[in-house]
Formats: sequence, C-alpha cells, structure tokens
Amino acid sequence: MLVISEAHARELVSIEDAILEVEHSFVSMARGTARNFPVVREMVGYQDAVYGVKAGGDVVAPLLGLKAGGYWPNNTGKGLSNHQSSTLLFDPETGRATALVSANYLTGIRTGASSAIATRYLSHQDASVVGLIGTGVQAEYQLKASMAVRDLERVHAWSRSAESLEAFGKLVVGLGLEYVAEPDPEAVARHSDILITATPSRKALVERGWVKPGTHINAMGCDTRGKQELAPELVAASALFVDEAEQSVSIGEFQHAYASGLITREGLRGSIGQVIEGQCEGRRDADEVTIFDGTGVALQDLVVARLAVRLATKRGLGMSVDY
Repeated sequence: MLVISEAHARELVSIEDAILEVEHSFVSMARGTARNFPVVREMVGYQDAVYGVKAGGDVVAPLLGLKAGGYWPNNTGKGLSNHQSSTLLFDPETGRATALVSANYLTGIRTGASSAIATRYLSHQDASVVGLIGTGVQAEYQLKASMAVRDLERVHAWSRSAESLEAFGKLVVGLGLEYVAEPDPEAVARHSDILITATPSRKALVERGWVKPGTHINAMGCDTRGKQELAPELVAASALFVDEAEQSVSIGEFQHAYASGLITREGLRGSIGQVIEGQCEGRRDADEVTIFDGTGVALQDLVVARLAVRLATKRGLGMSVDY
C-alpha cells in the first residue's frame, strides 16, 4: 500500500489538475459508467462532530474506493483543521487496498473544482464579480478555482467572523483582485455575477429578492440534513443543477424546497455532467438565475486521490508499506 501524507498531497495536485479530473468524473457519471454509493452522514454525538463515508466506483477506469471523515468544529483551538478525512483506494480486480491518501487539502480543491466547473458551464462568460458568503478555509479554494475559469476583477465577501473576513481580504488583494468586505449577505448577493455560499449554516442566508437576474450561484456548504444557505423560494424560482440528484434532495441545498413541495426531482434540470455531455440544457437565457448544488460526491474524492497516487509513484514520493 502507498501512503501519501497531507504535505505530499498538497505538493502533488494543483487546483487546475483537480478541475480537469473532477470534470472527467462528472462526465463518467453522466455516461453511467461511474456511480456513487449511498452516503453515510451522521452526527457523532461527541465533540459536535459530523462523520461520513462516501464511496463509489468507475467500471471503465477502473476505480474503486471510499473517503471517510468529516467536520470537527472544535479543532481550531487544537491547531488542527476542522475538516479531517482520508481516502482509501482499492484494486478493482482483487479488492485489495492499494493506497491511503490524506484528503484534507484534496477535499478542499475538489470542492473548489466542482464549483468552478459549474461556473464555467452555467455563468456568463464575461462574469467578473464574485461574491463569497463564508470566508473560511474553503473560500480560498473556491476563489482560486473560480479564477481558473473566469477573468475576475472584484470580490465581495461576508463572514460572521470579522477576523476571517479581514484575513480573506488580504488573500484576495494578494491575488491582484479588488476586495469589498460587506456588512451582510444581502450586500454580497446584490453585487455578484457569481455567488458562492460556503458555510455550515442551518438557516437561509440568501433571499430570492437579493439575487439579480443572470446570477449563477454555487451552493457549496450544504451536505448534511438540516443545513441550509438559500431560501426555498429562491431555489424554486431558479434553474437547478446538481452533482448527484439523490444527495441534493436529501442532504443538499435543495432538500428544503423539495421537502416543502416547492420543487420535484423532475424539476431539476440535470446534473452538471449532463450539461457537459450535452444531455440537458444549461443556461437558457441571459436573465435566468442558475444554481449548482454541490453536495460533494465520492468520485470527486477518488479521482483526485488517484491522481495523487499516480504522480507520487512517478516522482518517488509517499511511503510504501506491507498491508
């Protein structure tokens, strides 16, 4: 078994690499050669942690594996990232475990990559103003991935933490973009061509009337029952796209509009993979508000872990152990 550390994962896989790999995984899902298995996502009942297991496979690649881990909100005081996870890859021919890959950084960039792919296919090509609601660790990945697919000029952002908002502003300016720290989510939404939500919120932060026509929204924070970032009325009035439909209506952003009967599964326009493949329409007109519900799927984790393994093997990195 090859063991790849967090430091090596960061060294090996770039955001641009992740965008390419994740887009391929979305296409494989749309073609039906790859699928995600049912998700385990539960409150632990200890340290306020949320723990999950995501698994999947691709019969053409072939590829098989899982990612386990979750969110430990009390880690900040311990000098650790709140998000902790590891990916385990298996040999599809024999079932033997072949690689263990630290997935904290890789989860961050694959999440940013999925958002950027949706932005590439659903936002206006001349979109130059991005808004971020939530300025935690994920915000950096979201911004850098967005910059890989659109020529951004200005960033509007809001966070409950003034310290986080200030630190994020320094990052934005360091990347050569104009930065505006906003007093509330409404101000962010009203200014944005591309709006990204990346928070652990359990109540709506963005209302329908705040979003201007033609905006594209990446809802990236909702991956557990009860989480919510967008008002159901906003969801119901928009064109809806998903990474995985079943996850979206059960643990994703669309769960609330679905549960209240404002949307149906048939009302989802399609997956982002289907848009890429031309199996469904993307944006239909200039004024349409589009929403991508990024719940995070196993195949995203598996393809970036597989890339890390491939590059580590080529460069002689990682630790090989008997298992």
